[in-house]
Amino acid sequence: MKRILTATRDLARRLHRRKDGSVLVMFGLAAIPLILAVGVAVDVGRAYAVKVRLSSAIDDAGLAIASTLDPSVDLPTRLNTYFYGNFAANQLGTATAVNFKTDPVNTNTYDVTGTATVPTTFMALAGYSSITVAASAHVTKRAPNIDFYLLLDSSPSMAIGATQNDINTLMAATKTSQDTPNGCGFGCHEIARTDSELSGNPLNAQGVRMDNYELARSLNLTLRMDLVRQAASDLMTTAQNTENENKASYRMGIYTFDVGVTTIQTLTSSLSTAQSSAGNITMLEVYSQNTLTKGNSNNDEDTNFEAALTNLNTTMPNPGNGSNIGADTPQEVLFIVTDGVNDKVVSGTRTYTINTSTCTTIKNRGIRIAVLYTVYLPLPTDNWYNTYISPIQSNISPTLQSCASPGLFFAVQTGGDISGALSALFEQAVQSAYLSQ
Repeated sequence: MKRILTATRDLARRLHRRKDGSVLVMFGLAAIPLILAVGVAVDVGRAYAVKVRLSSAIDDAGLAIASTLDPSVDLPTRLNTYFYGNFAANQLGTATAVNFKTDPVNTNTYDVTGTATVPTTFMALAGYSSITVAASAHVTKRAPNIDFYLLLDSSPSMAIGATQNDINTLMAATKTSQDTPNGCGFGCHEIARTDSELSGNPLNAQGVRMDNYELARSLNLTLRMDLVRQAASDLMTTAQNTENENKASYRMGIYTFDVGVTTIQTLTSSLSTAQSSAGNITMLEVYSQNTLTKGNSNNDEDTNFEAALTNLNTTMPNPGNGSNIGADTPQEVLFIVTDGVNDKVVSGTRTYTINTSTCTTIKNRGIRIAVLYTVYLPLPTDNWYNTYISPIQSNISPTLQSCASPGLFFAVQTGGDISGALSALFEQAVQSAYLSQ
């Protein structure tokens, strides 16, 4: 630029000394500085446009490396992938360098820099064949955005007493000389309330015989499903605090499953709304023993784990990386809280064992699965338990663990802290999000 101005000034001096020559020639020569100035403006404008594009690519590359805290990730490769993916080679400007370094004061931040060259047209006449532009970004490491889907077991077996004392109290209150001589520790919820199992139960204020669920309520007993409901509500507080701390965005959806799937709360970014909706979680209410509805005698086949997973697999879209880059979408985590027992008919045979093939299908989509196993309590005085569940008891935990993603399985015993366990599992799932980048 300086050389252009110097040459223009020298030319003007020579023109000033010459007395011969026409006004037209002098006018034409005098226009040279104006033409050069316009040309320089064009070149500088093109360089500015490249700088804007360079800045955008640097920002995206910075966000890409800031969205993972996993030390095993090759950050230079990730930086280059996002930078050159956004700074297209077929457009004006050639990238010459992109680098990053950890800020020496705040190790949770990166300083990202990059340069590019822009070929000139008019300035090339003065010996300037290109202009170099630079851009930089200062980015802070951050947790990814995540969508959480809670799938909670609401089948009758989740109505067992929450503690051994609750179980013993309910069994003592339901002893009869008929189907359950030892009593029943499950607060099963029925409408008709006429079966022989309930014949020894007391009447309520309306003169209707209580089912085990109503009886448990009248005795102020806590059922495992009550703890699951409270745990789902408490989880929203944990999620809100973690979201604020990580400066990420979390959304929650809540579903229960038994014979089918019930939507308690569609996916929402309002964790307070999800917390309020968690209060609507309830038990499956059947018509009577062995009868789902008045016209459907299904022999109490009331838990279909695979159908629930298939339903959620359809509900959940393909996950993204959870960054704020372009059209990227949140990561996804499916939470399952269950006692791990099926109760359905497969090819004419009743089965209580879970098939984990759908778990594999979901995980293959890049969706992590977290499983909280509310341990199925052995009931040695119960004939049904001894006949159907006892033979598979030792396989329940390993099966559920194989359904879960690595590091996202937790078991809680009867009387254990389900809220604490679910919150701990949530925090583990958030940490595992960094490993998926």
